[in-house]
Amino acid sequence: MVKLLLFIALFVVPCLVSATRMVKNPLVVQGQVYCDHCRAGFETPKTRNMAGAKVKVVCSNRKTGDVVYEKEGHTDSTGQYKIAVSEDHLDEICDAVLVKSSQPECAEMSPGRERARVVLTNFNGISSNTRFANAMGFMANKAEAGCAEVMKVYQEEDD
Repeated sequence: MVKLLLFIALFVVPCLVSATRMVKNPLVVQGQVYCDHCRAGFETPKTRNMAGAKVKVVCSNRKTGDVVYEKEGHTDSTGQYKIAVSEDHLDEICDAVLVKSSQPECAEMSPGRERARVVLTNFNGISSNTRFANAMGFMANKAEAGCAEVMKVYQEEDD
């Protein structure tokens, strides 16, 4: 009986604890969502942050691609979101993903800017619990007045 209790204490309990993968202090995914009023595909001076947009954190199994974790959040009045994640996702691929725009006139997801990869583990040497995601954006249904001039500046800088 003593050997069984010792086995449970030394092997089974640690396995169960590590299987839950709860982190002491939650990791926080933080980022911003914007509306691209020039339909440029990137942020310009005409870009505005979007309040009330729905975003989520999605983690998938590296081998199978199956979704193993999802948590939703919304942007605040400044277009920023913070989603707390209380589990470690060392062996998974995690992204912040756009779900839904809060503005019907700016609801098309900008190709290549609809998701942002994030590392959600404490086993990588990052001392902060905040994980910053790249900005994600929607595009306006039609380009706003003055966008031609904005885009011309970017074309001139390319030359």
